Amino acid sequence: MQRVTVTIDEELIAGIDAFAQSRGYQNRSEAVRDLARAGLAQLRGEEGVAGACVGALVYAYDHEARALPNKLAGVHHHHHDLTTSTTHVHLDHNNCLEVALLRGDAEALRRFAAEVTSERGVRHGRLVLVPVEVSTQSHSHGGHKHGHEHIRIRDSE
Repeated sequence: MQRVTVTIDEELIAGIDAFAQSRGYQNRSEAVRDLARAGLAQLRGEEGVAGACVGALVYAYDHEARALPNKLAGVHHHHHDLTTSTTHVHLDHNNCLEVALLRGDAEALRRFAAEVTSERGVRHGRLVLVPVEVSTQSHSHGGHKHGHEHIRIRDSE
């Protein structure tokens, strides 16, 4: 086993300690190892999704962090083809929550999410992917025949 030194803010360490106590861990190291295993397992599950997807990226960040809002806006603009909608909520004087609804290739959505959530000052982030099939269909709505895309959710893989 290797020893690793990690700097963790007081709020997060309090959460880890509460988790460890509620689950009966003997020490922080055991709790952190299990949390890391769970996080890696979750990532492996998300990485199993391929192809066309819709998704939601939920992240919280400190809008007082140096230039972070501008950096995040830049990432969204750089990937404007992936974002269909974004909701922004002010949580308190310093923190914001954003939900970005996404559409595109699973790998592109994962890269976008990683770019957003790896920015310094982004405190939490989670991407949820839903695999879909996209087809163009032509039919009538209100007497007008036209073609447009339909999205059908694929069964779990």
